[in-house]
Amino acid sequence: MDFIYTLLSVTMVILLLICIIFMVGVRIYNSLIAQKNQVSKSFSTVDVLLKKRWDLIPNLVAVVKNHMQFEQQTLAEITRLRSQVMSGEISNDQRLTLENQISRTMGNIVVQIENYPELKSDRHVTQLLESLNETEEQISAARRFYNTAVTEYNNALEMFPSNLVANYLRYQAKELFVTPAEERNNVNVGELLM
Repeated sequence: MDFIYTLLSVTMVILLLICIIFMVGVRIYNSLIAQKNQVSKSFSTVDVLLKKRWDLIPNLVAVVKNHMQFEQQTLAEITRLRSQVMSGEISNDQRLTLENQISRTMGNIVVQIENYPELKSDRHVTQLLESLNETEEQISAARRFYNTAVTEYNNALEMFPSNLVANYLRYQAKELFVTPAEERNNVNVGELLM
């Protein structure tokens, strides 16, 4: 009789441990799924704001083109970059790089506009620049949110015990939006205006 009670007790303990391990595994799995979806959601938010910026760029280029005849190279560059992003034939990592280049080139246009009093006083240019600045601020906030989501996700991929489940599911680390090295330096406005 004691043997049966001992066997039942051991069986109950083993079953309880199996249930606990299963519940922890389910919780880890659900957490990884939630974090993966948060990264996708935050990237979609950035994507929506970038689409808003893409819609503003042709309007700005069209208005500015009439006034800045000798700045055609900058306008052509922004159009080329925008076309590459819009093609849809690039990876998310390539897209992050192109978006950084677009931001840098748009900054050059804004600096160049400062040299044209007739542009600064043009109501359409002013409205477009205000919309573009607002959109850029929203993109910056969305990038910070995306980077937070990616960091939490990447941490979960590396931390024990969630790394075991992540490796089993073959989840890969995501890339952060980062500032290119040349954008970390101080801007020399004199060079931009030459």
